[in-house]
Amino acid sequence: CCNKMDATTPKYSKARYDEIVKEVSSYLKKVGYNPEKIPFVPISGFEGDNMTERSTNLDWYKGPTLLEALDMIQEPKRPSDKPLRLPLQDVYKIGGIGTVPVGRVETGILKPGMVVTFGPSGLTTEVKSVEMHHEALQEALPGDNVGFNVKNVAV
Repeated sequence: CCNKMDATTPKYSKARYDEIVKEVSSYLKKVGYNPEKIPFVPISGFEGDNMTERSTNLDWYKGPTLLEALDMIQEPKRPSDKPLRLPLQDVYKIGGIGTVPVGRVETGILKPGMVVTFGPSGLTTEVKSVEMHHEALQEALPGDNVGFNVKNVAV
Protein backbone atom coordinates (compact mmCIF):
# COMPACT_ATOMS: atom_id res chain seq x y z
CA CYS A 1 0.00 0.00 0.00
CA CYS A 2 0.97 3.62 -0.39
CA ASN A 3 0.30 5.17 3.03
CA LYS A 4 0.11 8.79 4.25
CA MET A 5 -1.75 10.02 1.18
CA ASP A 6 -3.27 12.67 3.48
CA ALA A 7 0.25 14.11 3.96
CA THR A 8 1.07 14.69 0.27
CA THR A 9 1.07 18.15 -1.31
CA PRO A 10 -1.62 18.63 -2.38
CA LYS A 11 -3.48 16.18 -0.13
CA TYR A 12 -4.31 12.84 -1.78
CA SER A 13 -2.13 13.69 -4.80
CA LYS A 14 -2.48 11.28 -7.73
CA ALA A 15 0.80 12.61 -9.16
CA ARG A 16 2.68 11.66 -5.96
CA TYR A 17 0.97 8.24 -5.93
CA ASP A 18 1.99 7.63 -9.58
CA GLU A 19 5.58 8.66 -8.77
CA ILE A 20 5.75 6.18 -5.86
CA VAL A 21 4.19 3.36 -7.91
CA LYS A 22 6.72 3.95 -10.72
CA GLU A 23 9.71 3.96 -8.35
CA VAL A 24 8.61 0.91 -6.33
CA SER A 25 7.66 -1.00 -9.51
CA SER A 26 11.16 -0.43 -10.89
CA TYR A 27 12.70 -1.84 -7.71
CA LEU A 28 10.32 -4.83 -7.64
CA LYS A 29 11.26 -5.73 -11.24
CA LYS A 30 14.96 -5.68 -10.31
CA VAL A 31 14.43 -8.20 -7.52
CA GLY A 32 12.31 -10.55 -9.64
CA TYR A 33 8.69 -9.61 -8.97
CA ASN A 34 6.04 -8.71 -11.53
CA PRO A 35 4.59 -5.33 -10.44
CA GLU A 36 1.52 -5.95 -12.64
CA LYS A 37 0.45 -8.62 -10.14
CA ILE A 38 0.85 -6.37 -7.09
CA PRO A 39 -1.93 -3.94 -6.15
CA PHE A 40 -0.66 -0.51 -5.11
CA VAL A 41 -3.39 0.77 -2.79
CA PRO A 42 -3.30 4.47 -1.83
CA ILE A 43 -4.40 4.83 1.79
CA SER A 44 -4.34 7.10 4.80
CA GLY A 45 -4.03 4.97 7.90
CA PHE A 46 -4.47 8.06 10.08
CA GLU A 47 -7.72 9.13 8.39
CA GLY A 48 -8.85 5.59 7.51
CA ASP A 49 -9.08 6.38 3.79
CA ASN A 50 -9.32 3.34 1.49
CA MET A 51 -8.68 0.91 4.32
CA THR A 52 -12.00 -0.95 4.44
CA GLU A 53 -14.21 1.35 2.35
CA ARG A 54 -13.59 3.44 -0.76
CA SER A 55 -12.66 7.01 0.06
CA THR A 56 -14.12 10.08 -1.63
CA ASN A 57 -10.71 11.71 -1.05
CA LEU A 58 -9.21 9.18 -3.48
CA ASP A 59 -11.98 9.15 -6.11
CA TRP A 60 -9.34 8.96 -8.89
CA TYR A 61 -8.33 5.48 -7.63
CA LYS A 62 -10.43 2.62 -9.04
CA GLY A 63 -8.65 -0.41 -7.54
CA PRO A 64 -9.37 -2.44 -4.39
CA THR A 65 -9.34 -1.13 -0.83
CA LEU A 66 -6.55 -2.39 1.42
CA LEU A 67 -8.87 -4.99 2.98
CA GLU A 68 -9.99 -6.21 -0.46
CA ALA A 69 -6.37 -6.44 -1.62
CA LEU A 70 -5.45 -8.48 1.47
CA ASP A 71 -8.42 -10.79 0.89
CA MET A 72 -7.17 -11.45 -2.67
CA ILE A 73 -3.84 -12.88 -1.47
CA GLN A 74 -3.58 -16.59 -2.26
CA GLU A 75 -2.37 -18.83 0.55
CA PRO A 76 0.99 -20.33 -0.41
CA LYS A 77 1.13 -24.02 -1.25
CA ARG A 78 3.12 -25.89 1.35
CA PRO A 79 4.16 -29.22 -0.16
CA SER A 80 3.96 -32.23 2.12
CA ASP A 81 5.56 -34.47 -0.53
CA LYS A 82 8.95 -32.72 -0.26
CA PRO A 83 11.66 -33.47 2.33
CA LEU A 84 11.03 -32.20 5.86
CA ARG A 85 12.08 -28.59 6.40
CA LEU A 86 11.34 -27.18 9.85
CA PRO A 87 13.24 -24.01 10.81
CA LEU A 88 13.63 -24.00 14.59
CA GLN A 89 12.22 -21.09 16.55
CA ASP A 90 13.60 -22.24 19.90
CA VAL A 91 14.73 -25.30 21.86
CA TYR A 92 13.43 -25.97 25.37
CA LYS A 93 14.78 -28.26 28.07
CA ILE A 94 11.75 -29.51 30.00
CA GLY A 95 12.33 -31.44 33.22
CA GLY A 96 11.02 -35.01 33.05
CA ILE A 97 10.45 -34.73 29.30
CA GLY A 98 13.78 -33.74 27.77
CA THR A 99 14.77 -31.60 24.81
CA VAL A 100 11.89 -30.04 22.86
CA PRO A 101 12.72 -28.13 19.66
CA VAL A 102 9.86 -25.94 18.37
CA GLY A 103 9.16 -24.45 14.95
CA ARG A 104 6.88 -24.45 11.92
CA VAL A 105 6.83 -27.28 9.40
CA GLU A 106 7.45 -25.59 6.03
CA THR A 107 7.63 -28.69 3.83
CA GLY A 108 7.33 -32.42 4.40
CA ILE A 109 5.74 -34.25 7.32
CA LEU A 110 7.01 -34.77 10.88
CA LYS A 111 5.94 -37.97 12.67
CA PRO A 112 6.86 -39.70 15.92
CA GLY A 113 9.42 -42.44 15.28
CA MET A 114 11.05 -40.79 12.29
CA VAL A 115 14.75 -39.96 12.23
CA VAL A 116 15.64 -36.30 11.72
CA THR A 117 18.92 -34.51 11.08
CA PHE A 118 19.60 -31.02 12.45
CA GLY A 119 21.61 -28.62 10.33
CA PRO A 120 24.21 -27.33 10.24
CA SER A 121 25.57 -29.63 12.98
CA GLY A 122 24.51 -32.85 11.24
CA LEU A 123 23.16 -34.27 14.53
CA THR A 124 20.76 -37.16 13.81
CA THR A 125 18.18 -38.44 16.29
CA GLU A 126 14.72 -39.99 16.56
CA VAL A 127 11.51 -38.03 17.18
CA LYS A 128 9.74 -39.41 20.28
CA SER A 129 6.55 -37.31 20.06
CA VAL A 130 5.03 -34.34 18.24
CA GLU A 131 2.66 -31.81 19.85
CA MET A 132 0.70 -28.77 18.75
CA HIS A 133 -1.05 -26.61 21.36
CA HIS A 134 -0.39 -29.27 24.05
CA GLU A 135 -2.08 -32.02 22.01
CA ALA A 136 -0.21 -35.04 20.64
CA LEU A 137 -0.17 -35.37 16.84
CA GLN A 138 0.30 -38.47 14.71
CA GLU A 139 1.80 -36.21 12.06
CA ALA A 140 2.57 -32.52 11.61
CA LEU A 141 1.86 -31.03 8.19
CA PRO A 142 3.21 -27.91 6.46
CA GLY A 143 2.02 -24.79 8.26
CA ASP A 144 1.78 -26.47 11.68
CA ASN A 145 3.65 -24.83 14.57
CA VAL A 146 4.87 -27.75 16.65
CA GLY A 147 7.08 -28.88 19.47
CA PHE A 148 8.69 -32.30 19.24
CA ASN A 149 10.56 -34.40 21.75
CA VAL A 150 13.82 -35.95 20.57
CA LYS A 151 15.90 -38.83 21.97
CA ASN A 152 19.40 -38.49 23.41
CA VAL A 153 19.90 -34.78 22.74
CA ALA A 154 20.98 -32.38 25.47
CA VAL A 155 20.81 -28.61 25.20
